[in-house]
Amino acid sequence: MKQSANERIKVIAVTGGKGGVGKSNVSLNMAVSMAQQGKRVLVFDADLGLANVDVMLGLRVEKNLSHLLAGECELDDILITGPQGIKIVPATSGTRNMVELSTQEHAGLIRSFSELKQEFDVLIVDTAAGISDMVLSFSRAAQDVMVVVCDEPSSITDAYALIKVLNRDYNVFRFKIVANMVRSMREGQELFAKLSKVSDRFLDVALDLVAIIPFDENVRKSVRRQKTIVEAFPKSPASMAFKTLASRAGKWPTPESATGHLEFFIEQLVSPGV
Repeated sequence: MKQSANERIKVIAVTGGKGGVGKSNVSLNMAVSMAQQGKRVLVFDADLGLANVDVMLGLRVEKNLSHLLAGECELDDILITGPQGIKIVPATSGTRNMVELSTQEHAGLIRSFSELKQEFDVLIVDTAAGISDMVLSFSRAAQDVMVVVCDEPSSITDAYALIKVLNRDYNVFRFKIVANMVRSMREGQELFAKLSKVSDRFLDVALDLVAIIPFDENVRKSVRRQKTIVEAFPKSPASMAFKTLASRAGKWPTPESATGHLEFFIEQLVSPGV
């Protein structure tokens, strides 16, 4: 049955090209902030071979995606509960065969989300670093691609490379940019300008700066406590920025129809018989 517009699940892929840009931290703080704002949030730890979301939150995992792919359980069976009631799809760490899944297996995993019995408002897909088939599959299956970038040359270069591949090979046109761990609003805006300049010159894309997250020592402290900063230090500068991002993300429109390629929860975008 086709759901009404306000029942559609918003799917946001959080990616970045380079590792170490704070992508998982952005994913979790946005998720917890959205839950605090009344959203039912599911986080998919899509770094299948080097999962860390459960470790970052100090959560115990009984079953993970390897059990699902082995046919031992359903997706609902592996969900774990995190802070503010968010649900998490845990992957595995140090499992090589999970990194080497085929394109067809990625597609099967994406389709399995349509079988979830629990209801959600938002799915946040925390991708792996790089531009592997896994990252590209999960990014293009989302409605919004949010690229996390830091003010360093390698981060900007890798973010551009990711945007280039998704645009030229998979026709992804719009990208939401998060300037993370910057020293000031001006630095964040200048960082966005650097990325926009090269993208505008060589690609047909639309970049939207959706958040500037300031460098905040409390982020490191909260990570050591295995908590999100929005819970551990709710009034800190980074927390306030994450909460603002969550509010904005909650208002991003959901599509009226499917885009023509594989998507998470695609059955909600297609009428019966289509």
